[in-house]
Amino acid sequence: MTRIILVRHGKSTYNQERRIQGRLDKSILTEAGRSAAMQVGDTLSSIGFDAAYTSPLQRAKETAEIILSRLTNPPQLQPTDKLMEIDLPLWEGMLRQDAIDQFPEAYQQWQKQPDKFSMKLPSADGEIEHFPVLAVFASARNFWKELLSRHRDGTILVVGHNGINRALIATASEISPDYYQSIQQSNCGISVINFGNSPITSDEKTEPKQKIAVQLESLNLTAHTGEIFPKPRDGHRGPRLLLVRHGETDWNKAGKFQGQIDVPLNDNGREQSRRAAEFLKDVKLDFAISSSMLRPKETAEIILKHHTDLQLELRDELREISHGLWEGKFESEIEQSYPGLLEEWKTSPETVQMPEGENLQEVWTRAIAAWREIVQSVSGTGIVVAHDAINKAILCHLFGLEPEHFWKFKQGNGAVSVIDYPHGPDGLPVLQAMNVTTHLSGSVFDQTAAGAL
Repeated sequence: MTRIILVRHGKSTYNQERRIQGRLDKSILTEAGRSAAMQVGDTLSSIGFDAAYTSPLQRAKETAEIILSRLTNPPQLQPTDKLMEIDLPLWEGMLRQDAIDQFPEAYQQWQKQPDKFSMKLPSADGEIEHFPVLAVFASARNFWKELLSRHRDGTILVVGHNGINRALIATASEISPDYYQSIQQSNCGISVINFGNSPITSDEKTEPKQKIAVQLESLNLTAHTGEIFPKPRDGHRGPRLLLVRHGETDWNKAGKFQGQIDVPLNDNGREQSRRAAEFLKDVKLDFAISSSMLRPKETAEIILKHHTDLQLELRDELREISHGLWEGKFESEIEQSYPGLLEEWKTSPETVQMPEGENLQEVWTRAIAAWREIVQSVSGTGIVVAHDAINKAILCHLFGLEPEHFWKFKQGNGAVSVIDYPHGPDGLPVLQAMNVTTHLSGSVFDQTAAGAL
């Protein structure tokens, strides 16, 4: 497995002044940016890195140098142009508000149709049409191709920028360029991406053997900077939903398929829920919704001990996938009774009909219908507590991904993901952070049992 620790540079002078940076190399780290880079280095100090890559632009390069200076045995830093920020030549150096005022239609397209957004640039033959988002996606694909040809195993530090990091996450996860604005990357936010041809999740599931399996383990962790979650974007006017997976059960720990068997939390699951409750206690919650099953319901009730004014709404549509005749069985028992079907579930989950249970399309249909109803009916900030398969279906839905991408997003027991609707419930969502488990272990890695579904 090749594990990528992806970091956005620290706060820069242009970030502070609210200027558009692009590939302009005039912006430097602020004192706060340098301090946050040190916090990243301290957070990653126990990790042994096999290589480190950075954008050559000074705000990213200095961030990477500060991080490496906090490590015991740092690798040599390798700058590469493939990690340069998105190229916005007509706007670089402008105040963001000036760009909005001077190019209102173009800026709207940049926000709402980034894959179609273009700039006309002078050339020797007249004008050329430059598509910044498509170009940065091409750079990201080239970077992954080069990196993965060099590193089949190991842990790699990659330090880049807002735009290139979004493109790196998207191209790794097969998210299309029209969702460019739906991925948040905060200054000094940490994301973890796993690549491998062998099982890479704690569920021990893999993508098809002929493809490189990719798993987004976590996205935009910011607790090390003192900010438990990223702040909503400017002009935010829709709901914020905190998507939580229930705490651990004995069957999770043992690797036994539970599905719709109503297994309660174990003691560790209750402790995970208490830690999630402590993590969220200072967040003002306006609503609370849970699957009607015991394990998410108890997780939600523990979280709500700090929010006693809220009543928990239970929804049957958020129940875990029905594994049918697999429920209550270990993998070895499933393989014995249904030879080959478990491997198909691991490699092509969208093709599997669970014996006397559900298929993923049925899960997609009910989970997404319930999610849409919730988004339309709530306001403010609240929790939605559900299950591994349900949460994965919702996360895929945010990016228009079908059931074949089921294993792309990790969901640990007690993990929290943050989903904003900045343009209202009918607009595109923004995944602000995903699979946050730092409140459980203090590590950037998900160390939960996770177990069978």
